[in-house]
Amino acid sequence: MKTAARSVRLTGDIHWVGYVDWTVRDFHSYHTVRGSTYNAYLIEDKKKVLIDTVKAPYAGDLLGHLRERLKGVPLDYIVMNHVEPDHAGSISRVMESHPGAVLVCTEKSRDILSRYHNTAGWRFHTVGTGDRLDIGNRSLQFLQTPMVHWPDSMFTYDPRERVLFSMDAFGQHYASSGRFDDEVNRVEVMQEAVKYYANILMLYGRQIKRVLKQAGDFSIDMIAPSHGIIWRRHISDILEKYGRWVDSRPRPKVLVIYDSMWESTRIMAQAIARGVTEAGAEAKLLWVRASGLTDIATEVLDSAAIAFGSPTLNKEMMPMMGALLTYLKGLEPRGKEVLLFGSTGWGRGATEAMADFLRKSSLKTTTEPLKVFWRPGEGELERCVSAGRRLGEIALKAPEAKQG
Repeated sequence: MKTAARSVRLTGDIHWVGYVDWTVRDFHSYHTVRGSTYNAYLIEDKKKVLIDTVKAPYAGDLLGHLRERLKGVPLDYIVMNHVEPDHAGSISRVMESHPGAVLVCTEKSRDILSRYHNTAGWRFHTVGTGDRLDIGNRSLQFLQTPMVHWPDSMFTYDPRERVLFSMDAFGQHYASSGRFDDEVNRVEVMQEAVKYYANILMLYGRQIKRVLKQAGDFSIDMIAPSHGIIWRRHISDILEKYGRWVDSRPRPKVLVIYDSMWESTRIMAQAIARGVTEAGAEAKLLWVRASGLTDIATEVLDSAAIAFGSPTLNKEMMPMMGALLTYLKGLEPRGKEVLLFGSTGWGRGATEAMADFLRKSSLKTTTEPLKVFWRPGEGELERCVSAGRRLGEIALKAPEAKQG
């Protein structure tokens, strides 16, 4: 089978043998506007080692890369850092082609693989933190990374070439013709890196912080993640960014996120945003129906405060506001000041529904919601401006603002 991209040498005897997915636009509700890659890596030492596979539809491309490199020599080991189907979907095809290979993974990986694949007859070698695998001129080292972001996950480290195979950490959903950070648009890569962290890894910040500290013992010249480009020139930049993200360090930025029916809530949102800017902080006004959950979650990551606004629909918040709050509840953003606002026609409405929902989430509100009936009047709009000023003043106390 003709492959979509040729294998690419990383360093020494290590090659990228994955697949570039230019057209994927939805990744279990993550909006992948720049596509993605499924990265797999081949180490050709005395023992031949494949690190991870690719999504099932692209097994033929992976096997083509392996034929190109190995020229009939079988694999000795397949290291599975993570068994989610975008990384391990083609493992059955690879095992059929290389039946003598030993599959190296965590104990939890072995269990999960058996739920997705018929693993009867497969040879396993389970490893944990500190374990090593001799493959000839080096011994690969392993670091378990549970809940970064599945319980089976681990890093693999090559001490000879000083390459860290980092699984989902440091990855991006980003398709490109270049495989390395210095071959592509750096701004785009960092945009996709923060989006990836915010939408996939934000919930696991504490675990990632612990893992980064453990991985600090490795001397690293290259980071090879499971998605996106490989880091070799800007490693310090991505490590510095992860340090900020895992600590939830906000910028002096306030999000005003709203939905509206007959413009009343939109008018309130604009007044709140005006108050934020009058205080000297950055305001971002986001219409939830036009912004998309992936992009909003990315903006939430480094925000200091958030105002959520919705009109009342059948005694509840608007559907897309409910979807957003559900999405954010799962990601558990922390350290944000929260304000609720909205309009209603009579009685109980959206602000109460949002408040009820947030009581079960990491986002807590400490002030009474701004609620108006029908259309906001001049006095009510001034209350919105004042509330925005308060959010702006809180945002200006963010760590980045203090440093500036």
